[in-house]
Order: sequence, then C-alpha cells, then structure tokens
Amino acid sequence: MKLKEDINPLLLQVFRSVVWVYSVVTFLPWYFISGAGVNQARAKRVKARSISGLPAGPYRSVNCIDRLVLTLHQGVDTLDKVFEYAASHFPNRDCLGTRELLSEEDEVQPNGKVFKKVILGQYKWLTYEEAFNESRFFGSGLAALGQEPKCNIAIFCETRAEWIVTAQACFMYNFPLVTLYSTLGGPAIAHGLNETEVTHIITSKDLLQSRLKAILLDVPRLRHIIIVDSKPTNWPDMPRGIMVNSMAAVQEIGAKPEHIAKVRSLPLPTDIAVIMYTSGSTGIPKGVMISHSNLIAGITGMAERIPNLDENDTYIGYLPLAHVLELSAELVCISHGCRIGYSSPQTLADQSTKIKKGSKGDTSMLKPTLMAAVPEIMDRIYKNVMTKVDEMSRLQRSLFILAYNYKMEQISKGYGTPLCDRLVFHKVRSLLGGNTRILLSGGAPLSPATQRFMNICFCCPVGQGYGLTETCGAGTISDMWDYSTGRVGAPLVCSDITLKDWEEGGYHSTDKPNPRGEILIGGPNVTMGYYKNHTKNQDDFFVDEKGQRWFCTGDIGEFHPDGCLKIIDRKKDLVKLQAGEYVSLHSLCNQFNDQSYVIGFVVPNQKQLTTLAVQRGVPGSLEELCNSTDMEFEVLRVITEAAIADKLERFEIPKKIRLSAEPWTPETGLVTDAFKLKRKELKTHYQDDIERMYGGK
Repeated sequence: MKLKEDINPLLLQVFRSVVWVYSVVTFLPWYFISGAGVNQARAKRVKARSISGLPAGPYRSVNCIDRLVLTLHQGVDTLDKVFEYAASHFPNRDCLGTRELLSEEDEVQPNGKVFKKVILGQYKWLTYEEAFNESRFFGSGLAALGQEPKCNIAIFCETRAEWIVTAQACFMYNFPLVTLYSTLGGPAIAHGLNETEVTHIITSKDLLQSRLKAILLDVPRLRHIIIVDSKPTNWPDMPRGIMVNSMAAVQEIGAKPEHIAKVRSLPLPTDIAVIMYTSGSTGIPKGVMISHSNLIAGITGMAERIPNLDENDTYIGYLPLAHVLELSAELVCISHGCRIGYSSPQTLADQSTKIKKGSKGDTSMLKPTLMAAVPEIMDRIYKNVMTKVDEMSRLQRSLFILAYNYKMEQISKGYGTPLCDRLVFHKVRSLLGGNTRILLSGGAPLSPATQRFMNICFCCPVGQGYGLTETCGAGTISDMWDYSTGRVGAPLVCSDITLKDWEEGGYHSTDKPNPRGEILIGGPNVTMGYYKNHTKNQDDFFVDEKGQRWFCTGDIGEFHPDGCLKIIDRKKDLVKLQAGEYVSLHSLCNQFNDQSYVIGFVVPNQKQLTTLAVQRGVPGSLEELCNSTDMEFEVLRVITEAAIADKLERFEIPKKIRLSAEPWTPETGLVTDAFKLKRKELKTHYQDDIERMYGGK
C-alpha cells in the first residue's frame, strides 16, 4: 500500500539518512512524552474472548466479560430520558446547528448544464434547553392535531436539525417514528406509509413537491402533513381531507397552556421508538421495529468505544438520519452534550458541488472533531487528494510520497509523526476542518488502502464499525489505538457475537488458523424484528435458552486471536457458475449468476481514463471514451493485470466489461442512500449490455 517513489536513488538515500538521524535523536523523548508505549500495549491487548471457551464463541468484550451493558446512566432507560438528562446537564451549550443561506444562484457549466451554487453564512445554534423545549412543544402540538400515543407517525425528510427535533418529540410523547429514506421511489414510500397506517407525516417542502405529492392518493389514511421549512407556503392543490401545517405553527399550538399542561403518555423501555425502513437494496424495504431499550443499548456500546467523548466535541451530521448509523451517532453525541452541526454531501467541503467557488464549505466553518462516513465518501476523498498529488510539481509530489511512506512505516509500529503531520499533511487535514480527532466508517467494508490513507493524511484514527439496522447499527467498532486494516474490531459492550458453521460455503468454527462462520449478534441491542413480517422474523431472529435475543446476519466472519472480527464473505453473495466454481460477490460486486464467466461494470475515474486514452491515442469526451471498444479493452487489461497480481482465480476475473460515464449515486437510483448496490435496478439498467456481453443470452 506504499506509494511509488519516483526519485533519484542517491537523493532517496540522503533523505532516509536524514530521517534516520532525526528518528534516533527524537525517539526516546517523544516515546515517553507521548505515551506511545501505553498506546502500543492497548493496540496489542486481547480485546474480546470466547465466554464459552469454544472457538465458535460467543465472543464478548473483555471490558464487560461478566455481563453486557444496557444503559449509559442509571435509570435513563428511555430515549426521552436521554434527552432530558442532556438538557439538564448541558442546558446552555450548543446542541443543533444550521448554516444560514446567504444567497443561491444558477451557474452554467462549459457543457451547458446548470448547477445550483450557494453561499452559506455562520452556523446558528439551538442550545440543549432550546432544542428540548422545541421538541416538547412540537410533540404537544402533534398530540393536539390528533396524534395518539403508540400510533405510528412518519418522517420523510433530509438530514437537518428539524429531523432530530421531530424524533425527540416523538420519543417524549411515545409516538413510534417511521423513518423512510428521502431517495426512495414512490411505490416504496407508499408501501411504508400504508403498512404502518400513518395519519401524520413530517417532511420538507422540496420532498413534498418532488416525491410525496405524486403518491398522496395512494395513501388513503394520511390526514396531516407537517412541513419543516420555516417559510410559510400555501398548498391549495392538496387532495381532499389532507391538512398541511408548518412545523412552527404546530409548535405554536403545542405551546399553548391548555395543550402543554396535558400529562403525556411516557414510553416504557420495551415500547417501539422507531420503525426504520431499510434502504431497499434487495427489493421492497422492510420496517425494523426498534425499542427504546434497543437504541439505548446500542448507543451505550458505541459511546464506550470513543475515547474522551464529552461536551467539547463537535460532530458534523450529513449522512441520512433514516440510516441507523447516522441516527445512532447523533444520539451518542446528544447523550454526551456534544454539538451537532448539519451539512450535506453537496456542501460538506470547500470543493463540494453546491459551494460557490471562493466560499467556505461546512467542515471549514464547523471544524468538527468527530465525523462518520460511509466508505464511498472516504473513497471520494482519497481519489480527490491523489488527483491533486498527481498535479503537484515533481519536487512537491516526491516530498509528499516520501512523507507518506515514512508515516506508514511509523504508524504500523504504533508510532506517530508529529513533524510530518505539521509540515506535510496539515493542508490535507484542513479539508475536514483541521480538528478531526476520530473518523468512524460504517455501512459497508472500507478498503485497507483507503483506511490507511485516511489514517495518514488526516492524522487521526479511522474506526471501522460493523452493525446492521437489525442490531441498531451496533456490533463491533475497532479500538482507536488499533491501526491494523481490514478488520472491524471487537464486540461492543452491548453485544455478544457467535460464529455459526456454514457447511455449503465451507466455513467452520474449527477452521485454522482462525475460526470462521456466519456472524450471529446477540444482546439487548438486537431489535424486536420486522414489522408485520412473521415469516422473516422466524428466519432471521431467535431467542436462546437464556432468554437472549439473536440476529442471523448472513455475513461471514473470522475471529483473530486478539478477539477482533474480520468480515470475509456474505452468504447471499456466493454465486455458483456453470462449471461448479463459487465466486464471492463480496469482493466482485457486479456479477450475475447462471453464466459461464464473470462480467463487470466500471465507472472509471475521469482523469485516469483520460490519461490512459492519451497514452493509447484514443480521442473523445468522457462519454465517447466509455463507449469506445478500444478503451474497454485497455481498461479490462489493467483490471486483469491487477487481479492476477492480487492472485485472484481465473474464473473470478471479468472476461468482459462495460464502461459507464454515469456515476452510481442515490440520485441515479442505482445505489441506496447508504451506497449499497441495488442489484435489481442495476441489472435492469444495464440489461442490454448484459445480454450483449453474454452473447445475446
């Protein structure tokens, strides 16, 4: 994973000699002052053990070997109490922040396309006390509009402060909150709303116009739509029987003495807090029923793995709050009095697509200390930085690469490089605001190359986590002192993990050198099951003889001697080809079964494809290059060489590929909001190409 050093051998030797002298002189003082020895010991320690003594487990964190942890604070056993605890302990501290929109304009691109660009001002903050009161008034107002306790209410909205205010209002008044991804299609939205029989929905003006309005007649029970946007808007063309109110108007109703004085129905730990609909990567979204106690156990486990988490931390929220990773991360922050500043993928950094050139992105303004990201976001950052490195002068590029490789050697030993961080990597680090102390990756596997790159260039640990909606996003998170790559860490203090033999796939707990099998997660964070789906509940959930609830993940993992888990495969991703060989779709994503060979679809990096085209003398735009059979051949050659170098079997290497100029984003409908592939949609989208590459089959 080292970068290639294109430098005169003599100069390289001089550089290494200088580094060696510097290291010898500074090592001992730095070692004792920085506490590197303690951190090394933490990284190497055993983090989880099998409590049964058997290689299959269950494996449990050594920090809770006697019993799993259920709550953060004594007696704080429902989510309304978590917010109440935070509001009483941090009343005047900033809680939820939103940037002011100063101006918005259309910018015409050279290709004729028009992009919206914004200039944003400072963050405006609600304190914990203000956010608590806004939630209380909103919950009271919803009750005044006829919303009943233990009756479902839906939110269909972008990630923003109003989302969390709504959630906290629903937790307070015991309204089970139905969450739907803002990028779901009409039929999936209607399915979720009808299945949960909601009468009230909270949404934004944009989503009402672009998504909801078209399906309102398909949701006959719907009576109230609450718009979170502050600007009042008339909606004269709503279907008969549907009332539209602004969030502010509902809060005003709820603040009236006759409403706020009413005794609210308090939730029990076993009551449903959220019905979270999945992103629909495998078809119709499923609603996962999550209780108050489930979420509290999950955030308790996550918080324990983040060192020194307190009210001085700032978190940037931009991932979909309808995804369990983001919701859990924000609840962890609220429980510890952190600031949460809101953003979006389009305004995250100075170079983001909606930020007008010369103005500041959200990370530059907020300077977060904590950030969660899905691998797709980190891969984008990695590619953007490496593109800029390629554009440097030869001297600058050589210095960057030498510093990068030197730091890689040092952190693999558990050592830091404060001089390199200050002189070389501070500009890269400033892309995320310059204060980031922990990055958490979840939602999908993070490649070792990207993980190491983020470690090095952003000068902070990258914790890789593993969890599912069905386990409140909680399962494992790697220790912040563990700089190994490719693993997802040890079980959280709220979870046990067992490996179940899978005969068909050839995975057994008795395998050497490490036990392997299907990952089963058990503990108080395992959810109540799927909404109105008894058959699926029987297949995927069970309760053991001790009364502990378990979820069968379908993922294949192996435990290392230090108690850390590595995801190595997925049961649903094992495809048998005609000749009898098994191909793992865990590592070869875009392949289809019942064929004699593998094909691939590639969305190329534009700069690298253009460079390759110039080398081969192939002219054209990005779209023309992607449609060129010559370029398909050249890219396939590069892929084949890389696959052979990585020792893939011949049947695992694509025989044919199709280049695609169209990016795979939630907006194109080819991936979910969590950037998981929608296989059915991808197959439909590329059906003609699939038939062509398989010879018209």
